[in-house]
Amino acid sequence: AGCEAALAAARLGCKTAVFTLSLDAIANMPCNPCIGGSAKGQLVRELDSLGGEMGRAADATFIQSRMLNKGKGPAVHSLRVQSDRVKYHTFMKSVLEHTENLDIKQAEVTEVCAENGKITGIKTRLGAFYPAGCVIITTGTYLGGKIHIGELNYQSGPDNVSAALQLTESLRNLGLSMRRFKTGTPARVHKRSIDFSVMEEQDGDEYITPFCFDNTFKLENKVKCYVTYTNAETHRIILDNLDRSPLYAGRIQGVGPRYCPSIEDKIVRFSDKPRHQLFVEPMGLDTDEYYLQGMSSSLPEDVQIKFLRTIKGLEHVEIMRPAYAIEYDCCDPLELYPTLEFKKISGLFGAGQFNCTSGYEEAAAQGVIAGMNAAMKIKGREQYIPDRTTSFIGTLIDDLVTKGCVEPYRMMTSRSEYRLLLRQDNANDRLVPIGHKFGLISDERYQRFLERKNILDNETSRIKKATIYPCEKLNKMLESKGTSPITQGVKFIELLKRPQIDYRDLAQFDENAPELEHDIIDKLEINIKYEGYIKTQTEKIKQMKHLEEKQLSTDIDYKTISGLRLEAQEKLNKYRPLNIGQAGRISGVNPADVSVLLIWLSGRKHGEN
Repeated sequence: AGCEAALAAARLGCKTAVFTLSLDAIANMPCNPCIGGSAKGQLVRELDSLGGEMGRAADATFIQSRMLNKGKGPAVHSLRVQSDRVKYHTFMKSVLEHTENLDIKQAEVTEVCAENGKITGIKTRLGAFYPAGCVIITTGTYLGGKIHIGELNYQSGPDNVSAALQLTESLRNLGLSMRRFKTGTPARVHKRSIDFSVMEEQDGDEYITPFCFDNTFKLENKVKCYVTYTNAETHRIILDNLDRSPLYAGRIQGVGPRYCPSIEDKIVRFSDKPRHQLFVEPMGLDTDEYYLQGMSSSLPEDVQIKFLRTIKGLEHVEIMRPAYAIEYDCCDPLELYPTLEFKKISGLFGAGQFNCTSGYEEAAAQGVIAGMNAAMKIKGREQYIPDRTTSFIGTLIDDLVTKGCVEPYRMMTSRSEYRLLLRQDNANDRLVPIGHKFGLISDERYQRFLERKNILDNETSRIKKATIYPCEKLNKMLESKGTSPITQGVKFIELLKRPQIDYRDLAQFDENAPELEHDIIDKLEINIKYEGYIKTQTEKIKQMKHLEEKQLSTDIDYKTISGLRLEAQEKLNKYRPLNIGQAGRISGVNPADVSVLLIWLSGRKHGEN
């Protein structure tokens, strides 16, 4: 979040400083060094389309790339790469160091300063004061960080980097509501102690899809990943030692992530499952550390060794870094505008896990939005509010600021009602024009985007007119694919609508078919095959836009609007929605309340009380 926020603000011409507790922790991945995954891959693609850096860094440093959910519909296809942890840090740090308008400072920020509800700057532990028009808080899990391993706990951020221990009180003094969350990470183990021969191999994709639409790096799989499973003995050891778990002994007060539970949680909550999947993934090319995805724990180290050694392939495992849980402080995202600026303090923004999310991708997506909007505020220009109808980033932020969260928020494709339109393959079409408008996408990249879009549009128009005629070879291909042969000429596009047939199958029978890049073909096929569903979702978006266009002033006293239920009045006064659409998504505001608001707005428009 901090990297993307700083880069966005600096690239938009604002004099920017990024403060970090340790220069060696910039873009550190204290959990699994992977980028993307289900729904998260969509976020990275969208971030790239707005001019963010994460996708480019992932392309430059990945060691294995896989497209997830390829056996399902395109709405849930998600790219995931395993990155080299050290190289990712080095790449991103170098980008920061070479960005104009950007200073990097190793210092602990202990106070955010404001006067009359407006930001004035920050103070560091050394007593230095830095004046600022805007401040973006991106503290991750360092804010009030406390590590838990069995009976032991101590103040620390991830990887034993110092925690930020004074800033929370400063934020409370500014009137912000703070809360306590918890997350965890698995043990890292030595490669020489793993028997890969008894595990399931996971290879990377033969054709590698880049995260960055403008990728210039050589894309190459360099490692294998592996899968193994827990068993009854693993579960018995964990259950026998639950009293030593700080989570079950009551020593952890923070709320943990529902969708990324510890192995203790999995075994207790899903007691009917005989085993749980475990992914064994390398941390990088120049290290023998391996990451045990799916096995986060806060049990004592001796218990961790015992239960890991019951797992196939890990019978002689050597732990290099034990698993741990970490508690940290974060804000209440309901106190944020959709721009990610705090309602109470002008010029104060939040992004990342500080805003109650989990994951690198959710953090980076918020970072670029906060950085853009802080820069726009400084320049006195219109800020950008991402729309849930046009991006997963919009869905993420809208969920945070209208629904809030009582646990670390994780992006999932199911959270978007428009996911067929918000695919990762069309993120460029949806967001590059916005990135260009705000100044994060260069004219050169925008021109390349328009050229590729023109190629797609031209080929779509061509296949609507092109006719493919029957021949023996064509009909054999059709029958081999499980679809009926043709007896007369058929439009290319009509054959392409058959679910069994893809563009490459037909192009060989059309002498005018151009050579197209892999991603353009994929997008063309999706647009044709899912045309009906896309039209249906587009109509729903038009209805939603109608409500989003009906603006609400932030100074309305909803208690004066007759017909609103008491709960709706209280919630609307507390959250101050910016439009009718957002108001309708607030918990406690029902469709009847929305109707009352629409009638009230109409009355005001016509001069009625």
